Amino acid sequence: VVLDIRMPVFDGLAVLRAISEDESLSSVRVVMLTTFELDEYVFEALRHGASGFILKDADPAELLQAVRVVADGGSLLSPTVTRRVIAQFAGPSSVAAAPHPELGRLTDREREILGWVATGRSNDEIAAALFVSPDTVRTHVSRAMVKLHARDRAQLVVFAIQSGITAPDQG
Repeated sequence: VVLDIRMPVFDGLAVLRAISEDESLSSVRVVMLTTFELDEYVFEALRHGASGFILKDADPAELLQAVRVVADGGSLLSPTVTRRVIAQFAGPSSVAAAPHPELGRLTDREREILGWVATGRSNDEIAAALFVSPDTVRTHVSRAMVKLHARDRAQLVVFAIQSGITAPDQG
């Protein structure tokens, strides 16, 4: 489903909440469209299970790619969306971190990778920065998702931000 966060009458967040609360719709994946008018809606949508975010002014090919990625079980956050979410909710003015209750189950490397995931970087970009293979990164991301009970990569980003996990100094 592709939803605009701000729609008349029944907004996209209300539709997303209805989808996420209905067990018979558990396989439905949602891509949200946004213009950043109200960033807190982006974060709320991630908490309620949105798997992708695209800007309304994105190229049609980008929207099509997002739909394909999400339909295949992945997640896609526009880098701009990720930066805005991080700036809003992980910056100095954000509220105190609320660590995920299962955070202690992560290895040091999984925690490090989680921080990199929260920057919005792809597995290939993280692998290049850490001088490891993309498969290694994918394995750590997958294990972190299982341990933190994340539905997808988008929810993993939310857990990282809420837990105050950031990438090591990228100097």
